[in-house]
Amino acid sequence: MKNIFKVLFLSILLVAITSCDNEDSVQLTLAAQGGGIITAPAQGTTVVLNPAESQTNPALTINWTASDYGTPTEVTYTVEIAQTGTSFAEPFIAASTTNRYVTWNIGELNNIAVSSGLTPFLEGGLDIRITSTVGTTGSLLQVSETVSIFVTPFTTDLPKIAVPGNHQGWDPATAPLLAASAFGQTDYEGYVWLDGGHKFIAPNETGGFFWGNTDWGWNGTDAGILVEQDETDLIADTGYYYVKADTGALTYSETSVNWGIIGAATPTGWDSDTDLVYDAETRTLSVDIDLVPGGWKFRGNNEWGAFEYGSLDADGYLTPGGDYTFDGPAGNYHVVLDLSNPREYTYTVTAN
Repeated sequence: MKNIFKVLFLSILLVAITSCDNEDSVQLTLAAQGGGIITAPAQGTTVVLNPAESQTNPALTINWTASDYGTPTEVTYTVEIAQTGTSFAEPFIAASTTNRYVTWNIGELNNIAVSSGLTPFLEGGLDIRITSTVGTTGSLLQVSETVSIFVTPFTTDLPKIAVPGNHQGWDPATAPLLAASAFGQTDYEGYVWLDGGHKFIAPNETGGFFWGNTDWGWNGTDAGILVEQDETDLIADTGYYYVKADTGALTYSETSVNWGIIGAATPTGWDSDTDLVYDAETRTLSVDIDLVPGGWKFRGNNEWGAFEYGSLDADGYLTPGGDYTFDGPAGNYHVVLDLSNPREYTYTVTAN
């Protein structure tokens, strides 16, 4: 009798274990059953980005509902942005997250807008969509409906034109540049080493400099006048020039400038300049000079007023007026004047 009870007990236990194993082996099946819905921003939202405002201020928040995969699981959401009308042919991947929201500050949204192809200071359309996947391999892709907004981005980069010519092998891509005073302005200027024929050339829509872009040359008869059609090469004797070109007014000027250092810190004091020498490879001017503590400045053409740099602006770039002060120990120094970045001029003083 005891053996019968033992056999019966073992049979019941085996059935119970088998039942538990079957329950543990039940597999949950994931299936794409519905993409998320963008709940903010609203369709047609307008955002004007202000370069004068703190770039860390919030500019735009996107919220969306959860995508449905039939059972709870971790979902990765990707925010894709594209210029309106491009059908997401080359979307900008703006965020990837397991959250259901993302917030961008002014600087971040401006970068997204410009990277997506919008033109600074002009309102343009951006399409937003959310894609969702599960797992490490990005399985079961679902895509939300698109929401379109309007954004006006900005740029702090100054517009530039190139100066290709005989001085650098007529290669627009590597030519020195002139910069305008602000976006939308046409008053370009900069310092360029010239050697004979040259032209001015505008960038294309991607910012590249190539032959076939808009270019300007001399009209062939009137001094200082530019034309776009039937132009001839501008001509300059070999030397270093301060170049101005207004592509709106179609005028230009080129003034030869020989730079030097003058001041109490230099061997000849305030009586005469110590000349700087141009280096074609670095596009800078430099000199090795004995300095003592005292004031000094850069001066062009051995005269006061026209070309002087003795101060720095808030961004650390050279500005006219004032005097620099050398306060290091007396000795020999390597001084470099870098005028190769138009309107963003710098200098260095390094002990030899």
